[in-house]
Amino acid sequence: MDKKLMKNALEYHSEGKAGKIEVQPSKQVTTPEELSLAYSPGVAAPAIEIDKERWKAYRYTNKGNLVAVISNGSSVLGLGDIGALASKPVMEGKAMLFKLYADIDAFDIEVSDEEPERFIATVQALSPTFGGINLEDIKAPECFYIEERLRSLLDIPVLHDDQHGTAVTVSAALINACLITGKNIGDMSCVICGAGSAGISTAKMLLTLGIDKNKLTMVDSKGVITQNRTDLDKYKKPFATERDIATLDDAIKGADIFIGLSKGGILSDSNIMSMAKRPIIFALANPTPEIDYHHAKEIRPDAIIATGRSDLPNQINNVLSFPYLFRGALDTLSTTINEDMKLAAAYAIAAIAREKAPSDIEERYNCKLSFGNDYLLPKPGDIRLVTEVSTAVAKAAMDSGVARRNIVSFKEYAATLLGRIEHENFFTKEFLRHKKMRRKDNHPRERKL
Repeated sequence: MDKKLMKNALEYHSEGKAGKIEVQPSKQVTTPEELSLAYSPGVAAPAIEIDKERWKAYRYTNKGNLVAVISNGSSVLGLGDIGALASKPVMEGKAMLFKLYADIDAFDIEVSDEEPERFIATVQALSPTFGGINLEDIKAPECFYIEERLRSLLDIPVLHDDQHGTAVTVSAALINACLITGKNIGDMSCVICGAGSAGISTAKMLLTLGIDKNKLTMVDSKGVITQNRTDLDKYKKPFATERDIATLDDAIKGADIFIGLSKGGILSDSNIMSMAKRPIIFALANPTPEIDYHHAKEIRPDAIIATGRSDLPNQINNVLSFPYLFRGALDTLSTTINEDMKLAAAYAIAAIAREKAPSDIEERYNCKLSFGNDYLLPKPGDIRLVTEVSTAVAKAAMDSGVARRNIVSFKEYAATLLGRIEHENFFTKEFLRHKKMRRKDNHPRERKL
């Protein structure tokens, strides 16, 4: 990591209150009467009601707006298996984004156990507290099994964001890239480099979008995933190709789409020069993409290129999807987040980028945003994401039969969502304003314990 960025990030995390999130009360407790309602003896009333009917927990507690961000730290960002405690800054960050972008309260929970069955049992035991479970930074292939088991055991949404948040956002970008190039997704050949959690889930979703399975090739660290390989687990086997090829060099020749979810610098000049006309290149390894963005644009000016970096055009960022998948699911009391809901989110995200960008977003990012090669996706913080994507997810939940609460008026629902975020933005601005007014010597950046 860049030394200046490292220094600034450490100062950011240690300034004032350590970390990035805190708990705030949602009810006033300023009088003895209010205290008696909030706690003993009044708190017994909702406890009695919930004991009679468990669904009343959604009425009398924060369960319906509370998500657990849970990790064992076995596959954190580009850092690998750094353990539960070291993963805490990342999980806190995820919890913060839930609140800022969708007004969802979230607790980060770091579980110091990588054995799948014990991890599953821990999450299951904690689940009554929450309205949804966001699994995070768990290594493959264990992450697939853990998510599958928890989805079967629990009646609340369980989502491994590394899998599905990536798949939804990549799909949204690909929908728009196809529109720009004028190519039919069913006619395009696609190479996915990286067969971990994000790669396999993205491949599954692209098939749902309409990619021809015979034109989809996956590559892992040992080469092309082919049917003659004997080292494939049950998650990779469905994507084994019959093509007589072995390497990325072989696979990418003539390909229309490259999606990199692997490691930096693995794409050569000759690789992208061998691709089809108007290629779509999503080089998503972080912090170093599979090929340098500017270099790729120079040698393939006809390409549409996206990365995972915020300092480059077309950032493919999970924050465009996961807050709104959970917002729509929580508001309909959905039992799960299914394929219909994910697909609805992808199309809704894509549609937003095709509309005129709000002026405040252009001001925040200091650029004009116009749908095209360099603007495939809306920017994080675009207020339309919470209204349009959450609404699309909620509708899909109701239509697919997993919703336990129906939304009667989607117009009123969107207005409610807008109010949530405007309130949250106001709180954030006020917090920052008061923070600037504080004397730094009263709030040292580092405190000795």
